[in-house]
Amino acid sequence: MKTIKSAESVCLGHPDKIADIIADAILDDLIAKDPYTRASIEVLITMGLVHVAGEISTDAYADIPTIVRNTLIEIGYTKPEYGFDGYTAGVITTINDQSPEIALGLPSDRAGDSCIVVGYATNETENYMPLASNIANEITQRLTTLRKDGTLNFLRPDGKAIVSVEYENDKPVRVRNIAVMVQHEPYITERELKEAVMEEVLKKLKYSHYIDENTNIVINPIGRFIIGGPMADTGLTGRKISADAYGTACPNGGSAFSGKDPTKVDRSASYFARFVAKNIVASGFAERCKVEMVYAIGSEYPLLVNLECENCEKFEKVLYKISVSDIIDILDLRKPIYKETAVEGHFGKDKEEFKWESLTGLDFITKGG
Repeated sequence: MKTIKSAESVCLGHPDKIADIIADAILDDLIAKDPYTRASIEVLITMGLVHVAGEISTDAYADIPTIVRNTLIEIGYTKPEYGFDGYTAGVITTINDQSPEIALGLPSDRAGDSCIVVGYATNETENYMPLASNIANEITQRLTTLRKDGTLNFLRPDGKAIVSVEYENDKPVRVRNIAVMVQHEPYITERELKEAVMEEVLKKLKYSHYIDENTNIVINPIGRFIIGGPMADTGLTGRKISADAYGTACPNGGSAFSGKDPTKVDRSASYFARFVAKNIVASGFAERCKVEMVYAIGSEYPLLVNLECENCEKFEKVLYKISVSDIIDILDLRKPIYKETAVEGHFGKDKEEFKWESLTGLDFITKGG
């Protein structure tokens, strides 16, 4: 039986992704000074303006305008001809204290929100991510690297990649479609741009052997893409939740990650669900695994645990006994590690500080149980 699974990834300069990165840059600054910071940070970006809003409870101080501008410059918004840059962008902050009902009634070891979380892993790739997600994220990562190191100095910060993979009997067999949209300087011709993306990006992908002569490859389908970023579109935190997770290979819980401290279980428990699923698959219990958990605000433990994989029912009872504080401790989440998660997906990266990606076996199920 043939099926299709797709995934999207966006470059650092995509307006929605800028918002995510800024939110997590602010969160990191606060957590570095006060590990018990509680925050739900939202960012809106439009032409010439960044609006930071949300609720924060902390003993730390963050120079938000400086963090915003430094982040924009780091991303690559450094030229006035982009119509938006870190040197001149206005910054508005509307930060409120955490709701007194939540602040007084919610211990620091309880769920900071009500949500559904989903984690997923598959053995079709070495990092246990869906193939389409890996390819899409590698495309945007290569575009960013080649832009920043000057190899493709005509690239601008905005861009997107969408990849569809064809499966037979649940095994990936080929890439069916690739769509790449990348912002560029006005002097490059359409032909030169497409040739450069093909030669320097697509042909050098780790999984390029899945691309064949029948793969439908589309690069900048409407031609010119000079005006991009916040000059062209408004950006908001939390609008790339499918790109942040697993594409269409697995449903997501519906909540955004960026800007939220680890007591917000829509973030921390999503990371833990990935950790559980990945270790189950890596340990050979299943070829793929989906972990679903449901939380209510103020709860210490999940209200529901549901594992969809072969031979995994025995783990459900144990996971009911893993508390929110257990998750934070197991994954070491009270550290300033979040800005890097907002770039090219929250999962599948080989970084020591991303404990949810560590292959520690299944001993973790005894913690908190």
